[in-house]
Amino acid sequence: MDSPGRLAAFGTQLTEVHNWLRTELSRVRSGIGARDLRAHCLTFCAAVTRHHTGEDTGAFVTLARHYPQLRPVLAELTRDHEQIAELLRALADAPIPDVVDGVAALLESHFYYEEKKIIDALNSLDVPEWRESPPDFLKRAD
Repeated sequence: MDSPGRLAAFGTQLTEVHNWLRTELSRVRSGIGARDLRAHCLTFCAAVTRHHTGEDTGAFVTLARHYPQLRPVLAELTRDHEQIAELLRALADAPIPDVVDGVAALLESHFYYEEKKIIDALNSLDVPEWRESPPDFLKRAD
């Protein structure tokens, strides 16, 4: 059986993925040219979409099963994902600084809230299949 430190890794890994996404978003916002902005936005949008889809279909389902009291929080986070997805589509269509700034503000608020509300619960889980093959929400890149 893995040590308790290993069990804590799921929440820690989620925070690390959020930090990686924050860094990638910072690169998108760094004032690069229009063509580079579009390429960076498409890559970033795909990473966030994969991450949120993995949370919605994996992490949140597991958390809701083990921690039913988190269901209202998980529903709110899922609604955030839908709003973020709309902004990401707008960003992919027209990667302009104002849209990038809107995405950045919403994502930062979302990440902070998510980390505050579900990290402890994630850290308490022992999900063997997540150890064997990390799900998309715990991956930093393809």
